Amino acid sequence: MTDAPSYGFDTLQVHAGARPDPATGARQTPIYQTTAYVFRDADHAAALFNLQEVGYIYSRLTNPTVAVLQERIATLEGGVGAVCCSSGHAAQIMALFALMAPGRNVVASTRLYGGTVTQFSQTIKRFGWSAKFVDFDDLDAVKAAIDDDTRAIFCESIANPGGYITDLDAISAISDAAGLPLIVDNTSATPYLCRPIEHGATLVVHSTTKYLTGNGTVTGGAIVDSGKFDWSASDKFPSLSAPEPAYHGLKFHETFGPLAFTFHGIAIGLRDLGMTMNPQAAHYTLMGIETLSLRMQRHVENAVAVAGWLEKHPAVDYVTYAGLPSSPYNHRVATICPKGAGGLFTVALKGGYDACVKFVDSLELFSHVANLGDTRSLVIHSASTTHRQLSETQQVAAGAGPNVVRISIGIEDTKDLMADLDQALKKATA
Repeated sequence: MTDAPSYGFDTLQVHAGARPDPATGARQTPIYQTTAYVFRDADHAAALFNLQEVGYIYSRLTNPTVAVLQERIATLEGGVGAVCCSSGHAAQIMALFALMAPGRNVVASTRLYGGTVTQFSQTIKRFGWSAKFVDFDDLDAVKAAIDDDTRAIFCESIANPGGYITDLDAISAISDAAGLPLIVDNTSATPYLCRPIEHGATLVVHSTTKYLTGNGTVTGGAIVDSGKFDWSASDKFPSLSAPEPAYHGLKFHETFGPLAFTFHGIAIGLRDLGMTMNPQAAHYTLMGIETLSLRMQRHVENAVAVAGWLEKHPAVDYVTYAGLPSSPYNHRVATICPKGAGGLFTVALKGGYDACVKFVDSLELFSHVANLGDTRSLVIHSASTTHRQLSETQQVAAGAGPNVVRISIGIEDTKDLMADLDQALKKATA
């Protein structure tokens, strides 16, 4: 496509990155199920390996099906490039990989998916990295947490599980003042509801497993590069600004400019970490993205109706959905997520932990799974599953206390969803 910025979101979600297959004329992006690619000659191979020419070498690094998905996600997010990988967790590690070093830290929001909290509080220690968890509503605390060893700031646009909306403009102002990249997980919002780069994000990460694919079939992740960060402004990011020994002293930022992080993510990240997205997963995700705006509109519409109904139910203590006027985050919807607050929220039951377990077990239409963003409505008790590894204090800080159930609203008929929720709530509190 040419002059892509002139097209609307609905057009880009179908066409961005895709062209008819030059060999067959196939209109849908083919699944290029191949490990390697034939070089034209020895000089061509050398140019590819020296990063002097862009092309396909080996599918751990690049693949034509995955390349279309990368271009489409980058276009929808307003970035200059993207790197797709095997999962959302892989995307987070790859986003940090180029920035961190032993002894360095990332300042992260307390309101994160439980698996991310575990990854940041436990797993990254094995790399010599660390994380400082801060309430991102307390801007002074965020500023105070930054020190000379901080290399990134990390948050979610719409936090999983509570549906809290982060003030990205305020956080990006802090990251800019500190000369640090802001990494935003946009999984729960998708670029249809929120475009973090427009609010100052340096990198945007996704679990493409969720809303982007939308059908619960494959796992995947993506890192979108805004192309706006000056990696050479300080000596904090030598992987991008200093000579790279593996490429004869090439400096990624000097050589590739705005695309420095994207090229590093492929040439170093995928090369050495090997967190590759397979072409079939990319194909399923491409098909899902074609209907992203339609699905997100319905997710939001249903979530508003169901959350409002639940808020008035006698068995419910409170609902965290930012789309409700009662939410303390409702005022951020207009600026951060102008098309709606998403389809994810939590419900606190008056009966506590036991009532939550009975409630989940009594649901019939809702699927009890460790996933979100499906066309089907999903439910899980986070404290006993996705956030089980956390202390109760951490669970509460993340919005996943023992009395809380996470609900991902699908695109079904809201009357059917409410009826199922009502019968389960009655059984849970009987």
